Amino acid sequence: MLRMDTAGESHGEALIALLSGLPAGVPIDLEFVNRELWRRQQGFGRGGRMKIETDKAHVLSGVRHGRSIGSPIAIEIVNRDWSNWQEKLPVETGDPEKHQVVASPRPGHADLPGALKYNFTDARYVLERASARESTSRVAAGAFAKLLLRHLGIEIASHVIRVGRVALEREATWDEVVAVSRKDEVLLSCVDAETEARMREEVAECARTGDTVGGVFEVVVHGLPPGVGTYANWDERLDGLLAWAVMSLQAVKAVEIGRGVTAAESFGSAVHDAIHYGEADAGRATRFLRHQNNAGGIEGGISNGEDVIVRGYLKPISTLRKPLASVRFDTREATSASYERSDICVVPAAGVAAEAMVAFVVAQQVLGKFGGDSALELKRNFDGYLEQIRRY
Repeated sequence: MLRMDTAGESHGEALIALLSGLPAGVPIDLEFVNRELWRRQQGFGRGGRMKIETDKAHVLSGVRHGRSIGSPIAIEIVNRDWSNWQEKLPVETGDPEKHQVVASPRPGHADLPGALKYNFTDARYVLERASARESTSRVAAGAFAKLLLRHLGIEIASHVIRVGRVALEREATWDEVVAVSRKDEVLLSCVDAETEARMREEVAECARTGDTVGGVFEVVVHGLPPGVGTYANWDERLDGLLAWAVMSLQAVKAVEIGRGVTAAESFGSAVHDAIHYGEADAGRATRFLRHQNNAGGIEGGISNGEDVIVRGYLKPISTLRKPLASVRFDTREATSASYERSDICVVPAAGVAAEAMVAFVVAQQVLGKFGGDSALELKRNFDGYLEQIRRY
C-alpha cells in the first residue's frame, strides 16, 4: 500500500515528506524531483517568498545507488526563510515579545475555524500548517510516484485553462500540455500564447488594485490502461479518489472529471462517448476507441483507456494587500484582516501540486491492481495485463 505523510510549517526549519510502499528497484532521478519542486515555485503572480526559497529534495532514506530499495523514503526540503523566523517560532518557549501574532483572521483562510478548533489565541500556528507551502512536500513525494508510473509508460502533466475571467476556448492536445510542462520559463502555463497574454493582463490588474485572482487548471494522465479503479465499492472508485485528492489541496474549491460541469446541462446524446473498434494507436492498450473524451477517461469509477482529465477550480488567494473586514482575537473589535506576504495568482503552481496528488492516487491504484515488491515484478504483471486486454 502506497502511503504519503507530510510534516512541517510554512516558516519552520524544513518540510518533510514520507513515502512508504514504493517497490524496490524504481530508478530515481533527483534532477527530475528537484525540477518538479522548481515548477511549483514558478508562475506570473507569485510573491516574494519564492524569491527566498530554492527548494531542493534531500533524501534521507529509502534510495541507494539511484534506485528505491523498498523501505520508506524520507525527504527533507529546507526552508531558507527559517533564518528570519528562528526567534519568532522557536521549539523552546523563547521570548514572547518576539512572537509574531496573527491578530485578526483572514476571510477565506483557515485562520478563524482553526483557532476555534484548537483554542489558539491567535492564528499563527493555524497559518503555519494550513499554508500552501505544505504542498511542497506533496510535490516531492508525488515526483517519486511519477517516476514509478513512468517506469510503466504512464505520464502526467498539467496546464492552465482559466485565470479569472480569461479562459482557453479550445481543447489542448497532449503534446501541447507536455510542451508547457517542459518550458524553462513559466508564466501562466497556458498552451495558447494569445490567451496567456490576456491571462497576464488579468493578473497585472489584480497587482495594481491589491486583489488576487483564481482560476482552473487541468491535469492529464496519459497512457493509463483501462481497468484501473473499480465500481465495486464506493470508496474505491477512481474518480472519487482523484476528486478527494485534488480537493485536499489548499484553495481548491471544486473538482471536475472530464466534462462533468457542462454535462449536467446537456443531453445524453451529446455527452456520452460513442465506442468504436479498430487498430489501436501507438501506446494504447486497447482497440476500443473513442473520438471524444467527455467522460475524462473514467466510466463507472474505472479508467477506460482514454486520457484521464481532472480539473481543479482554485479560489483567489485569501491574503489581500487591501484586507477585508475582520475582528481582533483579543478585543473582539472590528478591524482589518491580518496581512502575510503572499501571492496574487498561483494557478500554475496549484496545477503542479495537483499533478503530484493525481500521480500519487494513480500509483496507489496501479500498485493495488498489479502488485509487486520490486519494479521488475510490477512491470511483469503490468505487461501481462496489457497483453490480455490487447487480445480482448
